[in-house]
Amino acid sequence: MKHPSFCQWLGAILVLGLLCQLTALAADDGKLRIICFGAHPDDCELQAGGVGAMWAAQGHHVKLVSTTNGDIGHWREAGGPLARRRAAEAAKAAATLGVSSEVLDIHDGEIMPTLENRRTIVRLIRQWNADIVFSPRPWDYHPDHRYTAILVQDAAYIVTVPFFCPDVPALKRNPVFLYYTDGFQKPIPSKADIVVDIDSVIEKKLDALAWMESQFLEGGCGGNASLAPDDPAKRQERIRQIRKAQDNRFRSIADRFRKELIEWYGPERGAKVQHAEAFELCEYGRQPTKEELRLLFPFFGK
Repeated sequence: MKHPSFCQWLGAILVLGLLCQLTALAADDGKLRIICFGAHPDDCELQAGGVGAMWAAQGHHVKLVSTTNGDIGHWREAGGPLARRRAAEAAKAAATLGVSSEVLDIHDGEIMPTLENRRTIVRLIRQWNADIVFSPRPWDYHPDHRYTAILVQDAAYIVTVPFFCPDVPALKRNPVFLYYTDGFQKPIPSKADIVVDIDSVIEKKLDALAWMESQFLEGGCGGNASLAPDDPAKRQERIRQIRKAQDNRFRSIADRFRKELIEWYGPERGAKVQHAEAFELCEYGRQPTKEELRLLFPFFGK
């Protein structure tokens, strides 16, 4: 078999790059483009499903990416069947929120900060032509969360370097990179540079999470058969309990960052917010002013 010459190889890269540029131009409709990375199917939905739904309702473009396929995240099943199930659940959740979803074919519990995975993350950010990139913080109990965070951090800035992954055109402007909030205190506690009232979409967010039965209804890798009873009445009670617990989770974020909510919304409205999502600015991406953050998060009013 005759191998392609260097000129043919270079020409193929240039053609592919042109196609990517045309795709980006076709999508340049004046709307924001947001990409969220989480380690497992359910992470992005939990952390940013509310703002994702709010952006989508305004016509902005939001993509949720799970960096692993979740194929060991259950007490009863694993492997391909579970990976397909969790991808289907993520797709249903995304449809409920009005956003896009992608699950990478990397085994649950096995993602590492390799060069190959760095290239994958860089390509995804460039292909989405992202204005905003979300990820976990790199201090977390789960290695998949930590290494997803490292991979996204490593993509910051290098998404603008033309000869890294030259098959996809580099971004002309570095996105704003943001962390999801968490409760870990060491080495650095999570803070909230921006906090968003999600009361208007809380029911939609809870509906989206309800599709993820393998993780929530059945308890994921730490569950058991008793958590998903066959009796209809007991099953409905279990669903009610999960929904209440998730609702309380987002209430606790609002209470934790009440001071910041008042700073963003003013004393009257900030004091009334019941459910919130909070995010921390990563130092590695573009550093926006508070005025630019208001443009990127167009939910605060004047």
